[in-house]
Amino acid sequence: MLLYRTDQGLVLVTEDRSLRLTDLTFDDLLKDPAPLARLTAQAAKAQEVDGAIPQVLLAPIGSQDVWAAGVTYYRSRDARMDEARESGGSTFYDRVYEAPRPELFFKSTATRVVAPGGVVRVRRDSTWSVPEPELVLVIDAAGAVVGYTVGNDMSARDIEGENPLYLPQAKVYDGSCAIGPAVLFTADPLPATTAIRLRIVRDGVVAFEGETTTGQIKRGFDELASWLCRESTFPIGCYLFTGTGIVPPDEFTLASGDEVAITIDGIGTLTNTVA
Repeated sequence: MLLYRTDQGLVLVTEDRSLRLTDLTFDDLLKDPAPLARLTAQAAKAQEVDGAIPQVLLAPIGSQDVWAAGVTYYRSRDARMDEARESGGSTFYDRVYEAPRPELFFKSTATRVVAPGGVVRVRRDSTWSVPEPELVLVIDAAGAVVGYTVGNDMSARDIEGENPLYLPQAKVYDGSCAIGPAVLFTADPLPATTAIRLRIVRDGVVAFEGETTTGQIKRGFDELASWLCRESTFPIGCYLFTGTGIVPPDEFTLASGDEVAITIDGIGTLTNTVA
């Protein structure tokens, strides 16, 4: 079931119907002890929507915090080591990749999340910035993974590479986090063959494209969720980026006007423009 947040409320899309959920929010759903059951019950009494999904999509989130995990793919480990080589911090990322404890960091408040079709940004003090296409876990108040969405973790590679302690400045700033277009709510685990694709278009021409699968993520989704919730409670749930396995070449950096499209099988495409 795909749940969209629109300017006219929540819309649930099943295999054969589109339903408007007038009495439900993401906060209501994720604080419920049985969110999937509640969503199914709401669908049973919902009004069917005529036509396609409304064009004005909002970020599919309520008031949840957004967190992120890093160095979960072998490719991202190598890229982070390359960034930090001059600062002497390259071994940190190798150690994180092999360690039981994952790298976790705060990414965004809900109010700062950019919607599908919205504008993302690169920092003015960065000369090497990239999008990071990521699967995002939707976690309920009990710490269980109940859904998935698409995320763009905008990152300033030069700032992070200068010093690993600059990670928050490289990752957390206005316009650095986009989520959408919908949340896939399911009780079934995602297949390891689920594809994640990134395409960046500049002046009408593809400037970069790449692809990976969720099977390339080293850590399990339940494992990542359990570490995040180990000493922190989330009464209305939370969102967790799971890291990236697609890294543009070192000579590439985003430019104003670039269109970034991230597609994950079964969920949809998140498209944003760089300010």
